[in-house]
Amino acid sequence: VVTTEKIKESTSENDAEKNANVIPQIYEMLLHTNVSNRYAKTLITSKVKNLNTKAQETTFSIVTPEKAFISGFTMEIDGKKYEAYVKEKEEAKKTYDQAVASGIGAAHVAVSARDSNRFTVSVNIEPQSKATFYLRYEELLVRKTEKYELVLNINPGQPVKKLAVEVDIIESRPLKFVKVPSLRSGNEISKNDDKADPEADIQMVNDTAAVISFNPDVVKQKLLTSILGGKEDNGLSGQFIVQYDVARDPQGGEVLVDGGYFVHFFAPEDLTPLNKQILFVLDTSGSMSGRKIEQLKEAMNSILDELKTDDTFSIVDFNSAVSVWDIEHANISYQEGYVFSFQGYPREEQDSKPLKILPDSFPASPENIKKAKEVVEKLRAAGGTDIQKGLETALAVVNKFFNPKGNQPIIVFLTDGQPTYGTKEGITSTITEQNEYKVPIFALSFGSGADKEFLQKLSLKNQGFARHIYEAADASLQLRNFYQEISSPLLTNVTFKYVDKVKNVTRTHFPILFKGTELCTAGITAVGFEATAVEALGISGPIILEPKVYQSSGSLERLWAYLTVQQLLEQKKVAKDKEAISAKALEIALKYSFVTDITSLVVVKPNATSALDLEDASKEPTFASFNKQYLTTPLFGAGPLYSAPPGVTGFGGGFVANVGGLIASGSASRFEADSLPGAPVWPELSGVSTTPSLPSTTQNPTWIEKVLNNNETLSINEKKYTLGLNEQLGDGKECSNSVNNSTGHCTLLHECPKVHSYLTDLETYKKYFCEQKSYAGVCCPSASN
Repeated sequence: VVTTEKIKESTSENDAEKNANVIPQIYEMLLHTNVSNRYAKTLITSKVKNLNTKAQETTFSIVTPEKAFISGFTMEIDGKKYEAYVKEKEEAKKTYDQAVASGIGAAHVAVSARDSNRFTVSVNIEPQSKATFYLRYEELLVRKTEKYELVLNINPGQPVKKLAVEVDIIESRPLKFVKVPSLRSGNEISKNDDKADPEADIQMVNDTAAVISFNPDVVKQKLLTSILGGKEDNGLSGQFIVQYDVARDPQGGEVLVDGGYFVHFFAPEDLTPLNKQILFVLDTSGSMSGRKIEQLKEAMNSILDELKTDDTFSIVDFNSAVSVWDIEHANISYQEGYVFSFQGYPREEQDSKPLKILPDSFPASPENIKKAKEVVEKLRAAGGTDIQKGLETALAVVNKFFNPKGNQPIIVFLTDGQPTYGTKEGITSTITEQNEYKVPIFALSFGSGADKEFLQKLSLKNQGFARHIYEAADASLQLRNFYQEISSPLLTNVTFKYVDKVKNVTRTHFPILFKGTELCTAGITAVGFEATAVEALGISGPIILEPKVYQSSGSLERLWAYLTVQQLLEQKKVAKDKEAISAKALEIALKYSFVTDITSLVVVKPNATSALDLEDASKEPTFASFNKQYLTTPLFGAGPLYSAPPGVTGFGGGFVANVGGLIASGSASRFEADSLPGAPVWPELSGVSTTPSLPSTTQNPTWIEKVLNNNETLSINEKKYTLGLNEQLGDGKECSNSVNNSTGHCTLLHECPKVHSYLTDLETYKKYFCEQKSYAGVCCPSASN
């Protein structure tokens, strides 16, 4: 965070020492997540009071999941609410292209977590005054190892008098299980330590819905902090985890339909896994020496034990040279490139014959597993990093011995550095061209020195994905966990077939599906969606699976938008025509107010000039000074910082949150200000002279303003109803059409904020509509529900 606010000086020297030790107090922090059809919307509310006798700067810092899109941010200061909005990145840069004065330092909250981003904003609070921050983000939960996992980062930086977490899960299919494991530190994989059990309350509402609550008092917060290795005075700092899975169709999956949108979840269970040919391509360059090579060996020994007897495998290591190992004899059979003198140890056992025999992969028999562990022990770290030669050689093994009826080839490629031979573009192009059998390549970037962007592009071009392995004590466990995700391929060449009634469909072809995971596609459909087929190749050859169609329990529109933007941003990384893809992604991101690689978050605050960034939260915070021309951050994944010049009042003073990426053209988009069940209503803007305020209908779901008639009425079932915004009628007659199929009482919409997140459009609202004394009401669930 960069700021130019001036803190007011104390009125007396006697107060200076006293005030120096008084920090703004967070007296309430609420985290509320609504999960509907695997799509999670989280609202974080933080309330702060300045106990000091002088004005102070307070910092709001939240760690969000890596794949989540921020979709709303509001500050309430001195009784006024300031709402952020999303703008195309270049437009934001033009607005804030005048630099702040040189020598201004950056200040960040020291919080870190893997696979996450950090959102940080600071604001000045008057003496004895309060401020409230609201941040919303959205994500589609990904199924791994037969479960979905919601991760909520809790790190207020101090004990909080009222700290509460609530997660509402509403699925269209029955829940198989819901559990809350022990809290995690966020920076290391830990076993399920009973001492760190949050003792969350799990209530099963019915077979498709559950409510999870966690309300630790200050004593509990300090105890858990101590168990997680933190300082008690810094408050709870950890990850609250909710895991669950749903009962599913064992064959073609489920198609959920609602309001003109559909989503198809595909995770067949009654299938025999494919036998696999796995090629381990391992970086043994000089930078892997020491702890890294030892962790790699430890992980490989565990992974080898998990190979199935019908699998085959190869070990290829590369540095300045590439070596393919003869597993049966624990010798190098093929070698090419410059070999350091002390790497000649295998030659002594082979009479120094030319090493030009390229062996096929070896069966995963107990004898070969034992020999492979000898090979792993012989690996030494030295030399450069010839990534291209390593992957070319692995593909040569596949191409030479490929059998279309044989095992499914998979390449697992690990490196900790940058390529020292060839160019990144050249390597990607060459490997993609030589991959004639479309072998999935899964790239593992090990440590901070690896080029994650390059490896991600390389994998995406070759039917795989990239994963980062953090350089820490649990690195070998990270590697083993990754292998478990891809250890059981079920199907290849998976294709979703749809009829002519659908459009704007997300990705419909997937090269491979692994056991315990899930494929997901979504689109827009006309009335009368028909069941479609999924075609794929299984262990016995081609198969066709028929899905079942169900009515969704909630709206699917934002899920479709999220998935579409995520996939477009992935396509952009490997596409030649990046501008066309960016333009399409930008249009959707602005419409749904998603902060992405190509959009910026413009945050309004009073009488201040500040800059905000979204950073990779696995990095340690940095402190730097900036020059007059350009504010940048060296952190991976974070884009430039822009600051409004003094005197610019078009946005009331503001700052921009950027995620690094391509800059294109576009326009601004307002946030949709809906709320989550049981959480505060998404704040209404009022009294902000520099930014247009939202209409009064922000007391209700924001789509309502789009469907109101000219006379401010709502048309339902051929009748017109007013909303009764100025009325307080309380509970009306009993009703049975509330959310989760529960009972309740008919109330005015604005008197039942806990259902607002369910009411995503007019058609959905009609399901829960009731008439409350001639006003448009909603069946509000009873407190017991």
